[in-house]
Amino acid sequence: MNDNETRLTSGLLKAITAEWEGNSFYRMAAETSKDPKAREVFGQLAQEELSHMEYLTEHYESVLKTGKLSGGATLGKRMNLSDSFPIFSEDIKSRLKEAHFEMSSLSIGIKLELDAMNFYKAEAQAVDDPEAKRFYTELSEWEAAHYHALLRQQEALKEDYWSAGGFAPF
Repeated sequence: MNDNETRLTSGLLKAITAEWEGNSFYRMAAETSKDPKAREVFGQLAQEELSHMEYLTEHYESVLKTGKLSGGATLGKRMNLSDSFPIFSEDIKSRLKEAHFEMSSLSIGIKLELDAMNFYKAEAQAVDDPEAKRFYTELSEWEAAHYHALLRQQEALKEDYWSAGGFAPF
């Protein structure tokens, strides 16, 4: 295995692990949230993370066998997270004082997605192969969409959550 293949397999293994952790987190968030839309969206995010893991695994196995990324692997369809309330129903506003789990889930999800986005972006910059650059860039953009949706939801709720919880000086 040459240096490029070693770098690629190492990056893929890290990415597979991160996607597995993301899947586990989002499944737990889906099972625990009291908000019906959040249960649905977190469940879909868990499925996307699992799909990413399978996609990355197919590429990893291809690099081990052929020294190249898989030509047949596909990421699938992206979830639409463009709503002004992309994660929770607007009903969450009425129970924000007790929505600690949901708000914590947003914070953790934001961190997971930011880390994934930055990892894929750094890998895209580090590899020489144009196909690997495209591959990592596409993954970075996919994770960026998740990151921005979670962040948008957090921003829409943050001040009301702080106020409902009596977090001074807000």
